[in-house]
Amino acid sequence: MKITGTNSYIILDYNGRKIKVEGEMIVGGFVAEKKTMKRFEPPFENELVTEEVKEKYIQEALKKTKGSHMVIQFV
Repeated sequence: MKITGTNSYIILDYNGRKIKVEGEMIVGGFVAEKKTMKRFEPPFENELVTEEVKEKYIQEALKKTKGSHMVIQFV
């Protein structure tokens, strides 16, 4: 899992498939809105993101940021 982003979104990259998650940077982390996880980024943009895939990405992101200075919270 690779996580990049800005003040208003993060990109979760898992095995080359990226999902953009909108949210807000806060002190010590990022609050990500699950409802914005709809499609993969190109070249996989025609594939819908299922609930199972969302949960996999969320769990991997939480595992990656656990105990770090930049914790991601999903709401």
